[in-house]
Amino acid sequence: MANLQETVAKRFPDVEMAQGETLELNVSDKQLHDLVTTLRNEFGYDNLRALIGMDWGEQLGVVYYIVNSATYEMIRLKTVADSRENPFLHSISDLYAIAGVYEREVYDFYGIKFIGNPDMRRLFLRNDWVGFPFRKDYNADPQVNPVRLDHEEVEDTTVYYEEDANGNIVEKQRVIFSPEQFVVNIGPQHPATHGVLRLRTAVDGETITKIDLYLGYIHRGIEKLCEGQGYPQTLHYTDRLDYLSAMINRHGLCLCIEKAMGLEIPRRAQVIRVIMDELNRINSHLLAMGTFCMDLGATTMLFYPLRERERILDIFEKTTGARMTFNYNTIGGVMADLDANFVSDVKALLEVMPKAIKEYNKVFTGNIIAKNRMEGVGALSKEDAISYNITGPTARAAGWNYDVRRARPYGIYNELDFNVVTRTGGDSMDRFKARITEMEESCKIIAQLIDNIPEGDICAKVPKIIKLPEGHWFQEVETGKGAFGCYIESTGTAQPFRLKLNSPCFPLAAVVDHLVSGNKIADLITIGGSLDYIVPDIDR
Repeated sequence: MANLQETVAKRFPDVEMAQGETLELNVSDKQLHDLVTTLRNEFGYDNLRALIGMDWGEQLGVVYYIVNSATYEMIRLKTVADSRENPFLHSISDLYAIAGVYEREVYDFYGIKFIGNPDMRRLFLRNDWVGFPFRKDYNADPQVNPVRLDHEEVEDTTVYYEEDANGNIVEKQRVIFSPEQFVVNIGPQHPATHGVLRLRTAVDGETITKIDLYLGYIHRGIEKLCEGQGYPQTLHYTDRLDYLSAMINRHGLCLCIEKAMGLEIPRRAQVIRVIMDELNRINSHLLAMGTFCMDLGATTMLFYPLRERERILDIFEKTTGARMTFNYNTIGGVMADLDANFVSDVKALLEVMPKAIKEYNKVFTGNIIAKNRMEGVGALSKEDAISYNITGPTARAAGWNYDVRRARPYGIYNELDFNVVTRTGGDSMDRFKARITEMEESCKIIAQLIDNIPEGDICAKVPKIIKLPEGHWFQEVETGKGAFGCYIESTGTAQPFRLKLNSPCFPLAAVVDHLVSGNKIADLITIGGSLDYIVPDIDR
């Protein structure tokens, strides 16, 4: 890191450096692309973890978090646009594949245009939306932006911006689908899209040539809503993102707030949180396996993982009173103590899981039809996983040994013995097998803790009104889908100035076009199911 700082100071003397949670670099837009290129090519910062639009009042800008995929070291960069009326920044989509859609999201909500991004359409909102709703001066009057019930006409062109030889910004048009291409809609109402997701798909016979991703059908503006809520009120939104990782998502936001408060969590609460997280991970993988098999036509297989999943939901219900949106983690610990039968119920689950996993493999994994549908289909390379910011089982199946629990341990994970499950093929079969093995590792973690839950408080004492100090914090946790990140920027009030929820499912949807081009329509169903994205987590 010292060598990196020396290089930055020498080549980019105008860059302001500070050491916070991570190394922080404030850089002008003119130097941004060159600086990021240096960090990526010379120091291995090849993973764009987050790209966060910001409105600081007089200035609009972006905060970036970039990661070295080998060492897991993270850097924070900040840049601002020269103008608020017509803001431009230079794109880094040529350096990181995921930046293309991340920058579209920032344009959609803040109106910042990225020079060099090949597609500057809105991403979640309608193209005829008036204004940019995440700006602090946004006019939400329904007379200005009435609710539109008419069908939006789809245009097959988009704009992009380039700089000419004199440094002037030139707007150009690009065709998305030509009139000669045959385009079909898969979704938004299709069971294999796992939610209201629309894939405009160009086909040549049965072969897919291109996919245009349409999002936002269930966009709820959660991040914007959080700006008007107290910190305890923001928690319940996390249960409604990836609802199959609801416990883990909420844990992540609690950790971010607790980090900002400097709050120490009771040991009993920390152990309970980890056990609940791992039960939630198994629950997520079980349903992912079952619905994936159903997508491929193996309906019988759906009922096998549902059998064990019901056991887990019964355990959750006895302690939290709910089976999906648990509202269990809270700032300082957990809401309620464990049910009297929790330990015995969890031990009973641990006893049946090894036999159940053998059944899953016997019924489905070794089936010749399953092998033909999955092996070699939708293979993702390690390099592409990193460039598209793919995390979780999908990235580890491609050989990227990244798990937040090991890379940046939180809670008590640094005390536990478990393996990070990696494979090398990166195809649909490897993604399926990775989840099965991860369930075994989760059982191993739970077994280490279930007889060692300490006595004591389940929640620290916290103020009735929580005000975070002025500053910014970023916290990640490992969900069933991948790395879920929470970014908070505070001005010292009881409400977040900016709360960004960095979804692991968003990149999983963004990589679909890359994985399916050249494959058959039936392979799209296989690939989409194996990625295991959840649409509410994408749309937020």
